[in-house]
Amino acid sequence: MLAPLHKRLLNDYQQDFPLSPTPYRDIADQLGVSEDEVLNAFQTLSEQQMISRIGPVIAPNSIGNSALVAMAVPEFDLARVAELVSAYPEVNHNYERENRFNLWFVLIADSETHLKAVIADIETQTGYPAMLLPMLADYFINLGFELNLHD
Repeated sequence: MLAPLHKRLLNDYQQDFPLSPTPYRDIADQLGVSEDEVLNAFQTLSEQQMISRIGPVIAPNSIGNSALVAMAVPEFDLARVAELVSAYPEVNHNYERENRFNLWFVLIADSETHLKAVIADIETQTGYPAMLLPMLADYFINLGFELNLHD
């Protein structure tokens, strides 16, 4: 069961997170709760894997370098490799696809050299080659969802 505060945080701050030196206090003021309550609620949501991170979505390659990467990983080893890939702070997210190339992830680094070094390290650590897919066209998909949690 989600507490009312959790529901509000999940729905109301997917895209309208305050851009200020005190965003959690701003949220608390908007919701009529304490800053500690907001911080504790976000911590709980993280521990329950309802959220994975709080941070900006930045257009690809506008700051540093980013890449879409695909790997063909045998099914028996997919969970191990996905967990290893997810452990890299440069990996934004990864997901499984129904294809020979079944593990896809977005990697972000401060330079092309760093990006390539991380990919090389992932290949070494996993034992599988990675296919770097350069961006040919930029598409923006709004990933905010109305969760209908107010019921």
